[in-house]
Amino acid sequence: MTIKAINPANKQIINHYQQLTDQQAEQHLIKSNQQWKKWKDTDFRTRSELMIKAAGVLQAKTDKYAQLITEEMGKPITSSRAEVDKCAWVCRYYAQHAQDMLKTEPVSTDAFRSMVTYQPLGLILGIMPWNFPFWQVFRFAVPTLIAGNGVLVKHASNVPGCSEAIEEIFNSAGFPPDIYKNLLLSSSQALNIISHPLIKGVSLTGSTEAGKSVAKAAGANLKKTVLELGGNDPYVILSDADLSAAVETCVTSKLINSGQSCIAAKRFIVVKELREEFEKIMVKKMNQAIMGDPRDDKTQVGPLAREDLVKLLDQQVRDSINQGAICLLGGKISSSPGFYYPPTVLTEVKPGMPAYNQELFGPVASIIIAGNDQEAVEIANDSSFGLGAAVFTQNISKGEQIAILQLEAGSCFVNSLVKSDPRLPFGGIKQSGYGRELSRQGILEFVNIKTVYVK
Repeated sequence: MTIKAINPANKQIINHYQQLTDQQAEQHLIKSNQQWKKWKDTDFRTRSELMIKAAGVLQAKTDKYAQLITEEMGKPITSSRAEVDKCAWVCRYYAQHAQDMLKTEPVSTDAFRSMVTYQPLGLILGIMPWNFPFWQVFRFAVPTLIAGNGVLVKHASNVPGCSEAIEEIFNSAGFPPDIYKNLLLSSSQALNIISHPLIKGVSLTGSTEAGKSVAKAAGANLKKTVLELGGNDPYVILSDADLSAAVETCVTSKLINSGQSCIAAKRFIVVKELREEFEKIMVKKMNQAIMGDPRDDKTQVGPLAREDLVKLLDQQVRDSINQGAICLLGGKISSSPGFYYPPTVLTEVKPGMPAYNQELFGPVASIIIAGNDQEAVEIANDSSFGLGAAVFTQNISKGEQIAILQLEAGSCFVNSLVKSDPRLPFGGIKQSGYGRELSRQGILEFVNIKTVYVK
């Protein structure tokens, strides 16, 4: 079967790629497992040196890889360059810290010697999304590889060029062949391969429904999973917030990756006394965002990645308006060539509307009005998702306590947009998934935390 890569800015076919057969996939698994048996015994110095070389390959070819990202999924070119830079950062971070993260820990017991050690599991399957086609893979693959595992990646079908390029990066850096392997598979093939005895764990970043399917397949075979799923991130604007700074941050977060980010701001919960001014500034700034050719450095909002995503977003907006939401800006599919949807602002968003309950994956802001600060926090938690959340207030102590004790999400930020950082664990709760990526918590997800007791 042939996989087509389509440029979302102009709907033109970029290239064709051949999907693997089940037999070819099986052979790749066998080769990767053979390589892993050697890789697991390499020392941290060797692994770290290779990661530093991978960072060097990324930085030497930043423009090449950024152009590939932009061409395949429509990300504005400045964001694509930043994505490549971030991948180099995560390589350097784990090259520097992985050995300390995984060092043997002595424990005092009644034994002559007892300890906790951290050993690799084997081949880990990553099922990756298209919206950050390099970063999502690197944030999974780097800690998994440097911990001594082998990595197999089934990437999203609309970014096959990115998927191939990432394998080339690891090969160019000198990693053993097949220790990182790109598998051009269908979604059904990926689900089937989870049951293969050589697969020891699965990491998925994707939709909640995809997460349920992977968890079911992995659970049936007792395979460890990490699931980073959808989000409906609330940004809570309290009564004492610095409104100008808050809106600036809100709009920046909303338009990251043209709104196609699991941790982009989705629901803007504003206390009623700030409503009028918040809406005024929000509409002005969203309207100022430049939508256009993603290859242009001035572009802030590019196309959505696929035509079906535009249609879904448009349906969600129209359904919300039909149920009583008020459209202050945008709200109609762009007439521009490509899969464009304009920056849009909805207000009077209420429970039951798609703009309230569902994840809107695009440049659409949903404004929800709260009677007071406490109600605003309650509305923030009124969601089946729990990936990220932010609160804005000039009372830092109050904001910190709300973030720690009240907001129900895996990442809670005060006076800042939610973002991933190699130094901090990343993941969600509720329908946003479980497990963590990045930091020490991330590298420990796919190792055997082994107790050793010597009498």
